[in-house]
This record gives sequence, C-alpha cells and structure tokens, in this order.
Amino acid sequence: MSSTILVTGGAGYVGSHACKALRAAGYEPVTYDNLCRGHRWAVQWGPLEEGDLADSARLRAVIERHRPAAVMHFAALAYAGESVGAPLAYYHTNLAGTLSLLEVMHACGVRDLVFSSSCAVYGLCALPKIPETAPCNPVSPYGFSKLGMERMIADCGTAWGLRAVALRYFNAAGADPDGTLGEAHDPETHLIPLVLQAAAGERQHIDVFGDDYPTPDGTCVRDYIHVADLADAHVRALQRLPERGTSRAYNLGTGQGYSVKQVVDAARKIAGRPIRAEFRGRRAGDPPWAVAEATLAGRELGWQPRFTSIEPILESAWRWMQQGAAAAQARTSHLTARRT
Repeated sequence: MSSTILVTGGAGYVGSHACKALRAAGYEPVTYDNLCRGHRWAVQWGPLEEGDLADSARLRAVIERHRPAAVMHFAALAYAGESVGAPLAYYHTNLAGTLSLLEVMHACGVRDLVFSSSCAVYGLCALPKIPETAPCNPVSPYGFSKLGMERMIADCGTAWGLRAVALRYFNAAGADPDGTLGEAHDPETHLIPLVLQAAAGERQHIDVFGDDYPTPDGTCVRDYIHVADLADAHVRALQRLPERGTSRAYNLGTGQGYSVKQVVDAARKIAGRPIRAEFRGRRAGDPPWAVAEATLAGRELGWQPRFTSIEPILESAWRWMQQGAAAAQARTSHLTARRT
C-alpha cells in the first residue's frame, strides 16, 4: 500500500499541521492547494502541487502522478459569518469542489477519505454537550455546505465503496508546539489570533459580537481544540477507516466551553498586556453555545486531546505570534530570493 496521502488544502492552517503529523507517522503528504487562503511557507513536509479542486484535469494529473492511497480533504472556505453574505461562493467552492474531488477519486480508484468537517453542521443545539447523534440544523451557508459535503461522501460510499471518516471539529486554535506553524489568515476572523493581535498592539481593540446571549456572561461559548490535537485525530482516523462502503462522523473537542469574555481575560494574563474589548451586535450565523461530546473519538479512534484547557492553547498561539510567524515569513522571503 502506498504511503502517499493527497492533502487538499494542505497549505492552510489545519491542513499544514496535518501534513506535519502525517510525516511524523511515516506518510508522504502531497499538498494540493490553490493558495487562495493557504501559504506557501506552510508546506514543509512534502511536495506542493498548485491547483484548484474545480480543475478536474489538473487534479486527475496530480493523482495519477503521485498515486495516493487516500485523500485528506481540507480545501474549503471556512468563515460562517462571511458565508451569510456570500452563500454562492461557499456552495461553489465547498460543494462543487468536493463533487469534483469525488469524481476524480472515483475515476482514479482512490477509495479512502478523511474529511475535515465542522461542528457548524449542528447549528443551534440546546444540549450542554453536542453528541454525534444530535440533529443537524445548520444556521449558516458554511454549515449547510459542510453537511452537504458529508452527504455526498456518504452517498459515494453506498454507490461505489468509498470508505470515509468525517471529523466534526469545534474551534481550531493554537499553534504547533515546535513553533514551525501557526494561524495566519487574511482576513483574520478567529477570536484567539484577533485577541492576541490586540495584545501585541496590532489592533486597537477586539470586537465582541453580542453580550446578550443565553450564556453565563452573555457572550458566545465555544469549545477550543488545539490544532496539533486535530492533526493527530486526522492521522488516527486515516489508520482506522471503517469498512469499505461506509462512513463515520466523529466530534473533536475538549468538552470544555469558554466564553468570549473568558478567552479575553485569559489572554490578558498570558500576554501580560491590556486588551480593550468593544461590544457590538450579534453576528449572523453564530450559535450561542457549541461544546463537544467527543468521547466517541476516544473509544473508536483512540484519540484524546493533550491540550485540555484554554491557557496552553493561548500560550502556544502567543509564542507563534511573537516568534514563529516572523520566522516563517523570513523563510518564504529567502526561498523567493533564491528563485529569482
């Protein structure tokens, strides 16, 4: 069996961490990315093949060249708030892109898939912890697109034997403990890097969207899962794929929720700097509460998160912001200079 794994979106935040984990586990990750929101400097553990999922001819050529044993699928637009204002872009990129990927996989005989899904498929849920059996009622086009992607994948299992795992992770956060990778979005919309940018003086304040939610302090509560733990789960899922023709879904989270106010307070302590918070109205597409019931992944994948509280997650992100990001950009500049 080939040790090569095609990683769509492998130049992105979670995808690049997964590539590092794959290499450490003895695999050869091949990144397929259009670099629309990914970074060339993040591709460090295997070759980069530039291309878009919609370009089926290019995708097929890459698969035929590298002959991967499986695909890890991260490539997607991933901002719930943005999706409300640009739904067609999300349906085109996420749904049509996945359709193209599945067609090419079928044509090339690739039958194994680990899919990067999201807790956004659940939408509003009154349960204190959301299990995989909870109803899926997305509240944003992003959530609908992820649920549709899961449905396509499951249908392909029935139709032609695809075996797949969908990993519904909660709020990815933090940075590689070794300092080689971290979160760098443009535009940045995720809470933790925004809060730390405010601590670093790169922003004058942090916007808090909504302080009247039915939560203990009125701000949204989220389950923050370290990106290195997510990467480990993807490798474990690859190694424990279900029987041919079936798909499984697993939540990935710590089971511990933190409000926006709690995250801001913890960041103030870790950075040792003031962070001004300004309160705004609610943001469309934001459920008030999203905390994982993730014991199924522990039982069936042997996965347990190592980072189980918000403080070490924030610490790793702060180290990356202070040191790793500058080093990554310098590395990119050096490689560009060598090419020219």
